Amino acid sequence: MEGNNYTKRKTDGLLFRFALIFGIFTVAALAGSAFTIYIIQMKDYKAQKVEDIKGIGDYLERMIQEAGEEFQVYQDYYMEHFAEADIPYDFDEYLTAQRKFESILAQQPPSELKGKKFDFDSFSEEAKMAYFIYIHEYWLLNFENARKSFNLPYTYYLVPKEDIYHMVYMIDGERTAKDKNGDKAEKGDYLYLGDEYYDPPEKYKVQWRSWFTGKRQNDFEIWNNEWGHTYAYYTPLIINGRKMGLIGTEIEVDEVNKAILYMSLKIAGFISLGLVVCIALMMLFISKRYIKKIALLESQMREFAKEKNPAIAKRIQLEVKGRNEIAFLSRQFADLILEMDEYINNLLSARKELKDTKRIADEMNALAKKDALTGVRNKTAYDSEARRLEWKIADGKKDFGLAMVDLNFLKRINDTYGHEQGDIAIKKLCSIICNIFKHSPVFRIGGDEFVVILEKDDLAGIEHLVQQFNAKIELLSKDENLEPWEQVSAAIGCAFFESRDTSVADVFRRADQEMYKRKKQMKGERVD
Repeated sequence: MEGNNYTKRKTDGLLFRFALIFGIFTVAALAGSAFTIYIIQMKDYKAQKVEDIKGIGDYLERMIQEAGEEFQVYQDYYMEHFAEADIPYDFDEYLTAQRKFESILAQQPPSELKGKKFDFDSFSEEAKMAYFIYIHEYWLLNFENARKSFNLPYTYYLVPKEDIYHMVYMIDGERTAKDKNGDKAEKGDYLYLGDEYYDPPEKYKVQWRSWFTGKRQNDFEIWNNEWGHTYAYYTPLIINGRKMGLIGTEIEVDEVNKAILYMSLKIAGFISLGLVVCIALMMLFISKRYIKKIALLESQMREFAKEKNPAIAKRIQLEVKGRNEIAFLSRQFADLILEMDEYINNLLSARKELKDTKRIADEMNALAKKDALTGVRNKTAYDSEARRLEWKIADGKKDFGLAMVDLNFLKRINDTYGHEQGDIAIKKLCSIICNIFKHSPVFRIGGDEFVVILEKDDLAGIEHLVQQFNAKIELLSKDENLEPWEQVSAAIGCAFFESRDTSVADVFRRADQEMYKRKKQMKGERVD
């Protein structure tokens, strides 16, 4: 009841009534000035935003021209082979594709590369496609990042077919998926490339004029379709005197209007600021003799609530004068701030100590489970995973298997060529295992022994994966271009949990036996 009476006194007071009248006046002035400025600013601001999208087109043009011949090669290959490419729809970085291309290129005999830094024609067909996928991901991400950085709805690169007036969206900032038949679809695992539209020149004059003249036009195409209502600007791309295509940048008309409205309100706000200052001075004069001390304490309380700065308490103690109720309340509030600050500092200190301890423990745990030579998990990590599998067995979940892999002839490599070459052989075998068993954890449990825990997809497809592993090993062993320690030879054996098994060790033992069977077979077949 007392709180309601206090609120009623505030709303009935002169200070509240003056504030209400001045507030209505300020809002009216703000609305009127904003509308006037909006009309004046519309033309100039729209022109400025259009200049912005021109600048983005210039930026993308410079990037592509720096690529030069490599972009020409990429475009020519795209127009002939885009339907054959399977590029993941939801990729968000290009480094994976780049590493794959470099890996494929590294396997190509040096003699086929003709001794040049970049000779696309000398690449194998596999290397060409890998290069194309990597470069397309690189440029698509650049166009998308430009769009996001400058808050544009759409950026793209067109390759015109002027004889039939079709536009091929070679780099499409609005990704489209393809289905298993290679057709456009709402959802799909891969990108749909080569999206093509008929754009009649009598309807899309600015677009085709930009292409045929090879010059930027001081005009814009206006699009109003399912992708929005936009202004489109086209930058012709010319590399080494050859017309390549058009770089398209667009800005939404509605966004331009919103931006102009925002700017108008902002300017109107500054105009109204003078009124607010005058109102504030008048209200300060009215309130000076009645509520100054309470208002000061209230502002200090709000300042502390916002900044949590204990220095406010010291300031309150210095400013407090007298022995009245307001002074007493101020001192109590200052003491409360200091007590809260001390309590919070103690909590933060304890939290930091706990956080540092946890971080150190996590780092030590990670190092303890990592093999120093290969970077995969070690015997300690395998024992931990084995305990997890034992728990699964106890819960009735027994769908797992183990693959044992052992490097052949490691002692011979160490004795003949040295332990450093032996380490190279171990690391190369580890890389092969990790590449084939991509979805399974790999452990190095001994000098030349590895274990793979098979679950889910790798468990279901183990027969194919083993064939793939043996084929890779056979290929390496016959590659005369490799050093002897790079001609990795290894045996693999697999076993799966069966009803007769009682533990992971049973599966491990049978996988080890299968591996040794394979090892004996390989040594019998190998001619030293």
